[in-house]
Amino acid sequence: MRTTDLNPLYRSIVGFDRLANLMDNATKAETQGYPPYNIQHIGEDEYLIELAVAGFGEADLDVQVQNNQLTITGRIAREDETDTRRFLHRGIAERAFERRFHLADHVKVSGAELKNGMLSVQLLREIPEEAKPRSIAIKNGEGKSSTLIEGKKTEAA
Repeated sequence: MRTTDLNPLYRSIVGFDRLANLMDNATKAETQGYPPYNIQHIGEDEYLIELAVAGFGEADLDVQVQNNQLTITGRIAREDETDTRRFLHRGIAERAFERRFHLADHVKVSGAELKNGMLSVQLLREIPEEAKPRSIAIKNGEGKSSTLIEGKKTEAA
């Protein structure tokens, strides 16, 4: 298995520690492959995460977002004394899980739905106005500002 050394990255960047930590964590092998999931890019600013959670009900699942991290946990609350099922074969895991997804800045969870054993979590990227690109007027040495309007340069007093 290949490993990537990110130490040179840590030495040459300032203020991007979170990004470097995300890259470092992404290179580590995932220890748990349960439950299986899909991530879809629905539109320019829309995403969908689907998890196969057969046997789990709405009360057994928890979806939380904190510090740009989406955490989905599942735990079936059955007491061993009251569960009288006898299995000849047990292929549906129904085991507890915790799945984490790191979200980019300005990505918000817009909803979650459980249907036919699939948990769908809708994500939407909402960039605030102050984070969108804006034009800045550049002043020339004479105190006049030079602006660019439809490809033509104009002088403003």
